[in-house]
Amino acid sequence: MTRTWSRTSRVIAGTATALAVLTACGGGGDDASSKPDGPVTITFWGWAKGSKDVVDAFNASHKDIQVKFEEIPSGTAGGYAKISNAVKAGNAPDLVSIEYSSLPEFVSSGALQDIGDQFTEADRAKLLPQSVELTTLGGKSWAVPFDAAPQAFFYRKDLFAKYKVQVPTTWDAFKKAAEQVKKADAKARIATFFPDDPTTFEAMAWQAGAQWFKAENDTWKIDTTDPATTKVTAYWQGLLDADLVHKDASFSPEWVGSLKNGTTIGYLGASWGAGVLKGNVPELSGKWAVAPVPTWDGKPASGMLGGTSFAVTKDSRQKAAAVTFAEWMSTTEEGVKARIASGTSSAFPAAAALRPVAKKAFDASYYGGEDIYALFEAAGASINPNWSWGPTTGTTNTAIKDRFGKIAQGGPPLADAVKAGHDATVAELTKRGLKVEG
Repeated sequence: MTRTWSRTSRVIAGTATALAVLTACGGGGDDASSKPDGPVTITFWGWAKGSKDVVDAFNASHKDIQVKFEEIPSGTAGGYAKISNAVKAGNAPDLVSIEYSSLPEFVSSGALQDIGDQFTEADRAKLLPQSVELTTLGGKSWAVPFDAAPQAFFYRKDLFAKYKVQVPTTWDAFKKAAEQVKKADAKARIATFFPDDPTTFEAMAWQAGAQWFKAENDTWKIDTTDPATTKVTAYWQGLLDADLVHKDASFSPEWVGSLKNGTTIGYLGASWGAGVLKGNVPELSGKWAVAPVPTWDGKPASGMLGGTSFAVTKDSRQKAAAVTFAEWMSTTEEGVKARIASGTSSAFPAAAALRPVAKKAFDASYYGGEDIYALFEAAGASINPNWSWGPTTGTTNTAIKDRFGKIAQGGPPLADAVKAGHDATVAELTKRGLKVEG
């Protein structure tokens, strides 16, 4: 596991020249380096399940720091735009949720401040070093890691049994299983392609061995036409052309409705998806199970879909208090229990020592008592080591999302969307004055 993560993060953190733009723009804040010594109030924006419960628990147990929480849309659904606009307007909250994939972009835009004087070596020792490295850019610490998000496949075990479908372990078997499901029930599908969520597709490419962003010396190498991405693109194009998967927006009323009526019997998600299903379709308790995500050769392999960190915005005057709260959420039993005991979160903590706490706090009866955290542990260990994120994830994903939304039988192919993401990325990096190949 250590080797898996550290190789990925070193691609980012070890290329100081190419990432100079990241650290040159980062905010410095105006906060004293000491821990807060009086009652202060901080503001926190986030969307992760269980966040309000965590804030309530923190406020109830702390006198010196109080947190005002505002729930915002998830990053790809508008949360990042809201954060960026608030930073530009000078009224950003103190602390924000940012996924690992988007952290380099926020750093490069100068929206955040280095928290290294607060998030010390002793603090970092509570978390896996490889998780810390994902939030370390140019040798500076930009956020407190919270979780990891290995892929997983959630499925209706009752309907799989009814249709006599074996849980697929390979993508070839997944296609055959999809054909069986459709044959058994003309309205049912094994899973859904989310046209509004490029990150799910990117996790598939990551799992297959793709490397979209690669920093070497002073140059960003962009490649979305590698064999791994081409294979994944062609595979999902085939599923869509054959009408073997639904096409609905992620977590939309249509998607949730199809789960409720049994016309969607599988979900290709991540570790946090266990809480999503439990929260959206509680009436189906006992009917869902979790399996490793299918792989190309049947051997364990995973990408990462999401993964949250907590970052302090550049103008916050309460950096010490914000980091104190972020660390409490990420590194204490109380913080993890408060989030997962809410019943809506199945977070897989970056702090390995807290995973037993998370397992105990999560009511696994929804999944028939299955040890889903053991599955997540194995999936996390199989995350492909060769993927890294660049500083233009928002640009990349917007271009892909715009074209994914136009996908229809006989319409523009997925390959066009991936190519658009490539072109937009190259153009944005060039605009920023960086050397680019691709």
